[in-house]
Amino acid sequence: MKPSKNDWPSNMNAFEIIKTVRVTEKGTRQSANLNQYTVVADPRANKTQIRQAVQELFKVKVTGVNTLNVRGKPRRQRQPAAGWTNAWKKAIVTLKEGDKITLT
Repeated sequence: MKPSKNDWPSNMNAFEIIKTVRVTEKGTRQSANLNQYTVVADPRANKTQIRQAVQELFKVKVTGVNTLNVRGKPRRQRQPAAGWTNAWKKAIVTLKEGDKITLT
C-alpha cells in the first residue's frame, strides 16, 4: 500500500535516506567503467533527496540518479510455511568524472 502524501517525510536526514552501498559483481563493474554506484535507499525517498544525501555523506558530485523498486521474493526455510523477503528501493548513482566513493 502506497503511503499518503502526509506520510512522506521531507525532513529525513542523509543516514535515514541512504541505508547502505551494495557491493556486487555488477556494481563493481559499473563503478570501474561507468563511475556508477548502487545504494539501498529508503522507499519513501525521491531522486532529489537521494542525490543530496549521497553528496552530503560521501562528499562527491552526483550527475544522475536512477531508481527502481525491487519486489520481495518468496522464500522458505525447512518448513512448509513460506515467507517473503522485504521490498526495497535501489538507486544507481552516477558521479562526476574523477569522483569516487571509497568502500572500506
